[in-house]
Amino acid sequence: MKLTGKPVSRGIVLGRVLKYRPFVPSVSDAPISTEDVEAAWARYDKTVELARQELDRLEARLLADSPDKAKIVAAHREILQDPAMDEEIRGLIGARTPPDAAIERVYGSFIELLGRSKNEMMRERASDLVDVKNRLLRCWAGEPERNLARLEQPVIVVADDLYPSDTVSMDRSKVLGIITQVGGATSHTAIIARSYEIPAVLGVPGALAALEDGAEIVLDAVKGEIVLCPTGEECAAYAAAAEQVRENLRETAAYLDAEPVTLDGVRAEVRLNVAAANDFELSGAAHADGCGLFRTEFLYLEGDRLPGEEEQYQIYKRVLLAFGEKPVVLRTLDVGGDKQLACLELPHESNPFLGVRGLRLCLAHEALLRTQVRAALRASVHGSLRVMLPMVGALDEVRAAKAIFREEGEALSAAGIPWNPSMPVGIMVEVPSIALIADLAADEVDFVSVGTNDLCQYLTASDRMNPSVKPYHQDYHPAMFRALGYIARSFQAAGKPVSVCGELGGDPLAIPALLGLGIQKLSMSRASLAGAKRVIRSIRMEDAQALAQRVQSLKTEGEIKACLTEFARAHKSAAPG
Repeated sequence: MKLTGKPVSRGIVLGRVLKYRPFVPSVSDAPISTEDVEAAWARYDKTVELARQELDRLEARLLADSPDKAKIVAAHREILQDPAMDEEIRGLIGARTPPDAAIERVYGSFIELLGRSKNEMMRERASDLVDVKNRLLRCWAGEPERNLARLEQPVIVVADDLYPSDTVSMDRSKVLGIITQVGGATSHTAIIARSYEIPAVLGVPGALAALEDGAEIVLDAVKGEIVLCPTGEECAAYAAAAEQVRENLRETAAYLDAEPVTLDGVRAEVRLNVAAANDFELSGAAHADGCGLFRTEFLYLEGDRLPGEEEQYQIYKRVLLAFGEKPVVLRTLDVGGDKQLACLELPHESNPFLGVRGLRLCLAHEALLRTQVRAALRASVHGSLRVMLPMVGALDEVRAAKAIFREEGEALSAAGIPWNPSMPVGIMVEVPSIALIADLAADEVDFVSVGTNDLCQYLTASDRMNPSVKPYHQDYHPAMFRALGYIARSFQAAGKPVSVCGELGGDPLAIPALLGLGIQKLSMSRASLAGAKRVIRSIRMEDAQALAQRVQSLKTEGEIKACLTEFARAHKSAAPG
């Protein structure tokens, strides 16, 4: 039996299933009887002991190779055994409050108290309390621990979806592959999978029901197939295919440090998309012409509190120092839609992709934007920083944001804090309204980068997270290439840089057409760098320009994809693997 979905990060792996369903705590609301108080105290004691045993085992595993993480676990055990909170919880249970509700109430009050502290270290302590509280409530509910940061053996993760908070801390060394029931090529999970070079197939309806925990399967993230109960013969065939994919990847990897120059001598820029400021992601700086997209939302997705100015400044400084003199494009907070914050309560929206997200959200929560702007301005003296605004729909939004930049810059100057007054401010083009006035936008901003993931979603009116409309979400839709051509011409006429930082920018089939349209700055995941350089070095710019002209005359996605494929075969430019 086979399941099928969308292959979003290439590779073929054999492994065992781990069905991942993150624990969502819920608490009782009905009071317990006086007769049940003693039993409730006893069960509460047992719950604390179970949580302590989990922490002891986790600490023992981490002491050998991750002593810093082991210290965090030890701190969590201290919280668990805090006598003041224990006394309050016992008192509430004695007053007939259900133990889980007592845990929620006591921990919640301390979390709220610490969250309001002016001391940043105290605010950070609040996220530790949340972690311990959730562990206690899970133990109370009798649920096993599910955490992608603490995997005991290599697995293929199967989930309905993976949220940013799940993937940010994922143990990449033990995740062989990813399967989700929802999502597509431009979803957050797909982007992370490609960045970490983890084979992934998304949009697989019924995967959780069809796959059993611990079952051995084959994940073919080239064809988009999942093979259940593979025979020995099938395992051997897929193992051979997996080796062929790895060989193709090794051939392409030889281009990682090559200069991206076309056969007729035109130099393109291949930049890196950075999703988190960890050592793995920043190591890609050595192979790229800069950072074309620094996704700052990871700072907001990792915990249950908003990151402070100093914390952000230190992270931005670290990224800038990693890239040296190369440009770094920092995107201001881009959440909403498929990315929600635990640290900021947002109202429910029936259609969040058309709601308060990106720059809209930041302007609605101006203090949040001002904190990020101050941190970015302070960091601007440590490298070649540019700041980019996401989800822009109109120029008055741009002017409002630029006014905040001016005001915060003046405040820093008044305080004697250095910053770069010449730091460029640009926008992402993701919304059709701003794409249609690209010529006007070029007068307002210093540069533009096209976020093709969302631009495609809005141009085709197809939710990129909804498998039911997958046929309508066409990456190669004629409107995409016509819009890209108009944006490129508009900004070139104004003498301002234009780039693509969406997934199309790292697509081997699309790269020649993008170059031909005049978009010679491409930003992509680390996994796409070598393949992009291989493509660029295999073509002539005059051929790419002819291709771009032809693509803009075609009427359907099928015609465009066939044209791009034919060009790739003729020039041997679609890097395999």
